Amino acid sequence: MKKHLPILQWFPKLTKRSIRKDAIAGTIVGIVLIPQGIAYALIAGLPPIYGLYTALLPQLVYAVLGTSSKIAIGPVATDSLIVAAAIASLSVTGPENSIAIALTLACAVGVLQLLMGFFKLGFVINFLSKPVISGFISAAAIIIALSQLRNFFGISIPRSNRIFELLLLFFQHLSEIHLPTFAIGATAILLMLLLKKINKNIPSPLFVVFLGIVLMKYANGWFADVAIVKEIPRGLPAFGLPNIALSQISEILPIALTLAMIGFLETVSIGKSFESPKDPVSINANQELIALGFANLLGSFFKAYPAASSFSRSSINKNSGAQTNLTAFFSVGVVALILLFFTPVFYYLPKTVLAAIIILSIVGLIDVKEALRLWKINKIDFWMLLVTFLGTLFLGIKEGIGVGVGLSLLMVIFRTSKPHIAVLGRIPNTNFFRNSERFKDVEVHKEVLILRFDSHLYFANTNYFREQLDLLSKEKGTDLKLIVIDGECINGLDSTGAAMWNERIDYYALKGIQIHFTNIKGPVRDAMTKAGIISKIGIENCFMSNQGALDFYETGNRESQKKLSSYIEQSNN
Repeated sequence: MKKHLPILQWFPKLTKRSIRKDAIAGTIVGIVLIPQGIAYALIAGLPPIYGLYTALLPQLVYAVLGTSSKIAIGPVATDSLIVAAAIASLSVTGPENSIAIALTLACAVGVLQLLMGFFKLGFVINFLSKPVISGFISAAAIIIALSQLRNFFGISIPRSNRIFELLLLFFQHLSEIHLPTFAIGATAILLMLLLKKINKNIPSPLFVVFLGIVLMKYANGWFADVAIVKEIPRGLPAFGLPNIALSQISEILPIALTLAMIGFLETVSIGKSFESPKDPVSINANQELIALGFANLLGSFFKAYPAASSFSRSSINKNSGAQTNLTAFFSVGVVALILLFFTPVFYYLPKTVLAAIIILSIVGLIDVKEALRLWKINKIDFWMLLVTFLGTLFLGIKEGIGVGVGLSLLMVIFRTSKPHIAVLGRIPNTNFFRNSERFKDVEVHKEVLILRFDSHLYFANTNYFREQLDLLSKEKGTDLKLIVIDGECINGLDSTGAAMWNERIDYYALKGIQIHFTNIKGPVRDAMTKAGIISKIGIENCFMSNQGALDFYETGNRESQKKLSSYIEQSNN
């Protein structure tokens, strides 16, 4: 029960000290959530109140089911931009239709994440490499920042999630820049930078929100045309099912799948980066999928659009001393109080201040250092980052993540289809063997080829193995009498690989060359037995070590092999 309800693991361990720390951290996160929630709803093309709704039930559900004590769930910039892209791609008009699509997306995302969790598909995160993630996030951050130019400068330009469209539209409307709007936004950024320099723990977004509201409420004349949030409905969200035409479901599903993957990726990545050995519960990818799935599914019934983990709020949560998921209850309490009693306060909040908060919060996500680091240590990873980055910038958010996933899968296939192969030689006066290409002093027997294949042997790399085996055999020439295949690094063998080994054994036997195997792992030995390889070569031609195979070839002595026969011959067949 505790495995599926992590709250049962940490709740009994609460102490007065941990509750106090959670209360402080949760309150701070709740305060930061107010301006962020309103701002992110605007990114999504939704009324501001929906950002606050997304900060309610999803947080509570995750607190009960989630496995990270530091993660802060709610509206996030990247997901908000994808929601906006979905609304734009479906060409809907009117706030009611936009809201319906956003809530349906949350419902679909929740269902997809739940299905992935129930079928234990959390391992799919392993197919998104860090360079791809870094490239996607950096590009998404730039697009999010540029998407806020309309509010920051007070100009009316259509929404887009492609950089060239955003820049073209901006320069076309450059003459329309509203200087008072720009002045307020620029001042907000400068103030937040100054406050951050003084003390990182100061909630600078809340400070500029307060100043912006005071300015717009009491200043006259010059600021009269600055766009403000205006009325935000008071009260908690009521239960209701998403309302959308069935014909649009097929168009929504690909976007929902993108959001499900990105939300899961963001949450697990942030959770793992903040994980501590002292945490009462360890991050579990499959449980995270279930937690996020229920959070989005149930949240959609209470007017929440897709939610995930926020890096900035999670950082604040961690740095404020959060101990357990109890912080979410305090954070929700702050948001609920605002919704019940204080939404009229935000009537005069300038949209340019919200744009400033968004721009400043996501600039730090542009990871230039990671790109420079990869250029130095791994050029292939650098190009993966760059292609994902450019794909996201010029094709769009959902297309960019598709490029990233495709690249990651291609690299997995490429790297496993041509793995490392080493010709081994013996270190003088020892029984140890090393790569003869790296160590020129090792002893390589004139008549024996010892080959180590550093990968699972399966259909994608079987031809490569055969080609390399034949090439290296030809290099040995007519002196070659024995091929020793070191299985130390072969973790698995499929039917294609087994068939190739059977065929090569026959091929080399006709040439008078034997094939022996050493260091065979249990699962590989089982597969070889089933495929008839062991019976073909004889169990006596399988050895525990390369030295054992070499000793037998040179002396014909099997004494050491006989002593270990129970380990050599064991098979679960």
